[in-house]
Amino acid sequence: MKKIFLIVAVALGSIMTSQAQEISDNAIGLRLGGGDGFGAEVSYQRAIGSNNNRLELDLGWRNDNDFDAFKLAALYQWVWNIEGGFNWYAGIGGGIGSVDDKRFDDRFDRDGDDGAFVFIAGNIGIEYNFDIPLMLSLDFRPEFGFSDYDVLNEFVPDIALGVRYQF
Repeated sequence: MKKIFLIVAVALGSIMTSQAQEISDNAIGLRLGGGDGFGAEVSYQRAIGSNNNRLELDLGWRNDNDFDAFKLAALYQWVWNIEGGFNWYAGIGGGIGSVDDKRFDDRFDRDGDDGAFVFIAGNIGIEYNFDIPLMLSLDFRPEFGFSDYDVLNEFVPDIALGVRYQF
């Protein structure tokens, strides 16, 4: 049992202290999927410092029969190399947004749950950096919204596929 514990401790220690692959200085693209109807986001990533950390900014929007909305998310991420072009990352952040609830306009001739909201978010995902300047990622971003309105005052499990050009 002691040998297994020692092997696991050494393996975890080497993973956490291993040198990560260099991440690109900038990446821009789309993040597709998402929770609560934010199906597309323009995504920008900027490397910070030399420790493979980065800032991600995402601008998402929605326009359908029930809601018109946008949100801006900002996340600080830590990136670790798995092997070769595979990385995994985790982060924390938050954002702001605005929603126009159109569900009540036609039926009741009154405004729905319109207004601004804020949210906090975590982030965990995996990415692959190709030999060409292309990166694909799959991530999970749980978001907790806060507002005076019921429409976005909740937990949202946000899962999305990212496609970004690196430069």
